[in-house]
Amino acid sequence: MKNFRISPGWWPVLILFSPILLPWILGKYMKYKKNKKEIAKENRRKIAEARNLDLEESEKIELQVIVEWKTKKGFRGDAAVSYLFTADDKNMLFDIGHGKDTKAFLNNFKKLKIKSGNIDGLTISHLHRDHMGGMKSFQENTVVLPEELRSKKKITCFLPSEAKTKYCKKDTIKYEKVLLSKFATTGPLERAMFIFEKTAEQALIMKLKNKGLVVFTGCGHPTIQVILDMVKAIFDEPIYAVGGGLHFPVKSGRIKLKGIDLQRIIGTGFPIWKKLNDRDLNRTIDYINDINPKKIFLSAHDTDDYALEKFKESLNSNVEILEAGEKYII
Repeated sequence: MKNFRISPGWWPVLILFSPILLPWILGKYMKYKKNKKEIAKENRRKIAEARNLDLEESEKIELQVIVEWKTKKGFRGDAAVSYLFTADDKNMLFDIGHGKDTKAFLNNFKKLKIKSGNIDGLTISHLHRDHMGGMKSFQENTVVLPEELRSKKKITCFLPSEAKTKYCKKDTIKYEKVLLSKFATTGPLERAMFIFEKTAEQALIMKLKNKGLVVFTGCGHPTIQVILDMVKAIFDEPIYAVGGGLHFPVKSGRIKLKGIDLQRIIGTGFPIWKKLNDRDLNRTIDYINDINPKKIFLSAHDTDDYALEKFKESLNSNVEILEAGEKYII
């Protein structure tokens, strides 16, 4: 049976409301085209003007996955992301998943026995609900540090665009920057999205001694091509490892609601009638192979099993699929 993005049961409803929907879609499309041109120009400018950063090398980098779609036995999965990076003596949390909206973060955090007082900072990749703490946080544009992370030490939340914060100090990132000496951010790079219009996302960068750069995304909305082009503009070292979300729900998305495959409709950023396909996938595979990182750590929260298998088969790197509860030595 064909895998519809919208169940045929919805088709009569869409036809009935087409006099309202069509003008709305046309207006969205005109704005999307305008944003796409402006954002492409702005991303190129940021890459061209990027400064070299003096980032401290790390002898050892570890990744503890708190929230992911795939899991080790005994851990809860979710279509969201939360990673804890340890670079020598510094610990950076990267995203907080759906926060209190689901039980994944709390369950996995407790099971991993992470000590909140050891966390030095929180970086939010982008202000979507599956990364910034859930639907209420998204609607109120507020990052609330989860209760499990609060301690006497007030940590800094590094944000890719303007938002409010609770229980943490706010640092809204404007450009490429070193964070806590052992981490760096690309600064916000944007993507024109049909529904959300504009999304600013930052990627996290570390430097592994005698190996090269380690780059992690949240969803990779600006595309991995734009993100890695920025990384190459900031640093001269080779890219050793790439990880996180690449956002390829090609055949099926992880978030579905009453017969509507939401990730494939609103998550790709494309106009709602355009689908991701193998050509998009192969273009990304070719680009990553040209960069030639030694290791790839893929998130399944926004990339379906079909695309994950294509990446594993076609990338020249050592590829691992991230699992909640697992620890990775990068």
